[in-house]
Formats: sequence, C-alpha cells, structure tokens
Amino acid sequence: MKIDGRRVLMSLFGVTICAISVGIFKIAALGVDPFQSLMSGLDKLIPIEFGTLYVIVNAILLIFSLVVDRHNIGIATFINLFLLGYITQYSYAFLQTIFVNPSMAVRFACLIVGIVIICFGSAFYMTADLGVSTYDAVAIVMSGKWKLGKFKYIRICTDLVCVIAGIIVFMIGGGTISEIPTFVGIGTIITAFFMGPLVDWFNRKVAIPVLNWKR
Repeated sequence: MKIDGRRVLMSLFGVTICAISVGIFKIAALGVDPFQSLMSGLDKLIPIEFGTLYVIVNAILLIFSLVVDRHNIGIATFINLFLLGYITQYSYAFLQTIFVNPSMAVRFACLIVGIVIICFGSAFYMTADLGVSTYDAVAIVMSGKWKLGKFKYIRICTDLVCVIAGIIVFMIGGGTISEIPTFVGIGTIITAFFMGPLVDWFNRKVAIPVLNWKR
C-alpha cells in the first residue's frame, strides 16, 4: 500500500469531520458514540481540557498497541490521537455560541446531522487506510491476534465496557443520573449498532471514488 499525499489528506479530512460530528453530538445531548461516552465520563472526573485528556487516554491505548501488535498503527493513528480531541473541544465551544438552549427538535436534527457526518468522515478515514484509531486497534488485536472471538462481537463488548465505565466515572465525578442520557442515549445505540451500512455506502459512493480519481 502506497502512502501518498491523497491518502494523508483523506485521513486529515476524515478525522476533522469526525471530530466536528462529536461536537454536534454534544449539542444534541442525546448520546455520543461508546468511546466518547467514556471520554465524557472522564471529562467530568478529571479537571483538564478535553483535548489534552483525549491525547492522554489515546496515548495509553497507543502504548498497548505498540507493545502487543503495532501492525494497525499508522499515520492516521497519530492524526486521530493529536487532533480529534482538540477539534472536538473547539468545535463544541463554537457550536454552543450558535445553539443556546436548543429545543428538542433542534437536538434531534443535530443528532441526525451528527450521525451522517460521522459516517461520512469515517468512510474517508477508513478508505485512506493509513492506520486505525488506538481504540479501534484494541478490538482488532483481541479478535485477530488473540483470537478471542469475531471482531463484531469483540467490538460490541468493548463498546459496552466503555459505556458502563463512562457512566461509573461520570457519577464518581459528581454527575447525576438525569444527566446520563445526554452522553449515553439513543445516539449511543445508533452509533454502536447501525453505523456500518451508512459508512459502507459512503465508502463505495464517495471515499473510494475520491481515492481512485484520475489515477
């Protein structure tokens, strides 16, 4: 697989779009993807800015991958590690100045837009094929190297662990039960179980044609 400028740009674009989508999910306050639900809990517990916290958590996961199986680590892994958290932090802060006390209708609209955008960005990130996120690498190692089960089942398990751990640390950090649906809700269920077909559609119809354009 040749590493070229087009693949790097696709990775940057995909990560940026995914990060912005997380900011939109936060505005919707109807649930974020499983890994971000863990990050939401940690963000409540640990008093540092979200972007820095994201780098720290992913650096720990990166060490796991480097020790166990570095095959899935690439340029895109580091793009994700260093950029996604900060772009999410600043895009969410900006969106809060636009959507002040959004109605339920606006929140649902943001949820739908967030789902479409995260699938669109994921398609570019995946098609670039320059490495996976440190979180994705965990399930790949457990299913591929350790042979603990099929990837889709391992991924469901790691997602559930993230959701449960996110709720626990959120409560330890002083959160209330009524606040839990803002980061573990319908959006979490949709992203955990139903993103695949939409990501696949964007892969086939948009990302792959972009990669192969005029080659």
